[in-house]
Amino acid sequence: MYDPSHLRTFLSVAQTLSFTQAARRLGLRQSTVSQHVRRLEDAAGRTLFTRDTHSVELTEDGEAMLGFARRILEVHEQAAAFFTGTRLRGRLRFGASEDFVLTRLPEILEGFRHEHPEVDLELTVELSGTLHEQLAAGKLDLVLAKRRPEDPRGELVRHDRLVWIGAEQLRLDPDRPVPLIVYPPPGITRALALEALERQGRDWRVVCTSGSLNGLVAAARAGLGVMAHSRGLIPPGLVRVPDRAGLPELGQVDFVLVHGRRRPSAQGAADALAAAILAGGDRLHRSERKGL
Repeated sequence: MYDPSHLRTFLSVAQTLSFTQAARRLGLRQSTVSQHVRRLEDAAGRTLFTRDTHSVELTEDGEAMLGFARRILEVHEQAAAFFTGTRLRGRLRFGASEDFVLTRLPEILEGFRHEHPEVDLELTVELSGTLHEQLAAGKLDLVLAKRRPEDPRGELVRHDRLVWIGAEQLRLDPDRPVPLIVYPPPGITRALALEALERQGRDWRVVCTSGSLNGLVAAARAGLGVMAHSRGLIPPGLVRVPDRAGLPELGQVDFVLVHGRRRPSAQGAADALAAAILAGGDRLHRSERKGL
């Protein structure tokens, strides 16, 4: 009833909320992406997206289709692997930004380990900037992290806005420097936050530096200051800083998959894990989509 190629296209559009981005990810024409979605909607008898010239959003039926599409594709891939008799082996060095530790990434990794038990998966959790450095140094095979603004590389997994967050009771004094909670260099969100404040001409001071997301969250919950963070990954106990605080816009952030140097012993496993993450990319958020 549901063509796997149409389901993969649907997931790509759902994850990027962009027909254009999905087309680039899949290597298809935008008209083909639209055709795949239309045929899936015809097969389901439901509208899966609402779209206009400015935005694309999932309908309630589209939200329901996410789970079905993932499960159908997972079973399809299991059957293909079983009957081709191919078994991946080797050591895969995977790096993930700490942003994703508290999302459902562990479920994706658990599924990968179940499907490929002979792959020795080594996980490194670090700052996005550090992961990119380790990838360039040949210490990692695959990275899931924020993309540096000047770096065009990587396969888009999630597109999001950066926002200012803090404790609900926090009040900023407009006559005093902005109290910042930041990662140490080479943190990407740190650099973007400082650049935004500098452009606005707003004074700031660092009140907490930590290489651990838990450390930053603890400082923010204590009301020490504000931090820049992905809108879709806001930790429990923290809220967006209201616009009346006058803080500058932080812009967009892309989370991408980037392959390292292609080691023959890891290439197959890296491709398989990348495919699993792209298929389950909608799991990589902390809140329900409607609450974003």
